[in-house]
Amino acid sequence: MNFNDKVYEFVRQIPEGKVASYGQIAFMTGTWRASRAVGYALHRNPYQGKVPCHRVVFKDGRLATGFVFGGKDVQRQLLEAEGVEFTEDGRVDMNKCCWNP
Repeated sequence: MNFNDKVYEFVRQIPEGKVASYGQIAFMTGTWRASRAVGYALHRNPYQGKVPCHRVVFKDGRLATGFVFGGKDVQRQLLEAEGVEFTEDGRVDMNKCCWNP
């Protein structure tokens, strides 16, 4: 299985209402310093609708400004629809919503 396929497999496992960071996904693939590569893989996600890439955020809860499926406003709407909570400054509340497999 190549790196991108590993990324897609782990992201598929993030449950609704939870998020993971790019670094978490990189660590799970066995390439802990590859958080940017995770972002590139998700940007090229060929499985739209099957790999919930909107559930991957920065480690501090910030959303990706270049979210490939419509920008960070769309990413936030998708996450809020799943019950993900946000802080007053617009970040995902990682204390409540971070996925810990």
